[in-house]
Amino acid sequence: MPKGSPELAKSRRDEIINACEKLYCTKSFKEIALKDIAAATSFTRTSIYNYFQTKEEIFLALLTREYNRWIDDLSSVLERESMSREEFAKALATSLENRSQLLKIMSMNHYDMEENSRPENLSEMKTAYGKAMSTVRSCLGKFFPEMTDAQTDGFIYSFFPFMFGIYPYTYVTEKQRAAMEKAKVDYVFLTIYEITYSCVMGLLKE
Repeated sequence: MPKGSPELAKSRRDEIINACEKLYCTKSFKEIALKDIAAATSFTRTSIYNYFQTKEEIFLALLTREYNRWIDDLSSVLERESMSREEFAKALATSLENRSQLLKIMSMNHYDMEENSRPENLSEMKTAYGKAMSTVRSCLGKFFPEMTDAQTDGFIYSFFPFMFGIYPYTYVTEKQRAAMEKAKVDYVFLTIYEITYSCVMGLLKE
């Protein structure tokens, strides 16, 4: 890490992450290289190595930030006095509808992303992931106190793995759409909100 104030270091990290996020809106993970990210910042590619050693570490940092933003959304839900099953399902579905970038990164190959990141970067992301799970658990405990620990665990360990498949199921390319039509596969295109709401309602009913 280069010498400088913590504020400068954070500012440069944020600039790198922002550049990556912007590129990821129009390009795939494979299409983005460190040189592309560097070209979208105000400093050189060499300078990026002072903050991130690999492209995967930058994406991991972006994922961490997205988890933290989602946690903020969930914390706002947690502030409510009470919620019905339908209201909670709507709130959780809305929170993820607003975090499509989180879902998009989650749909990537995490094994490669995590394998090519340093332990401290990985721990930071896992901490955010754990806090997200804890916040959802707190919501369940507050709004549905009748749920047993086993039922709460069942919700958590069904919903979070489910999240990894939301983006590819709700966002398809024209190539994928054409292939589905040619294969004559009966496929219903759902939104992030619709598929999440349905899942949460089903899990709470169980």
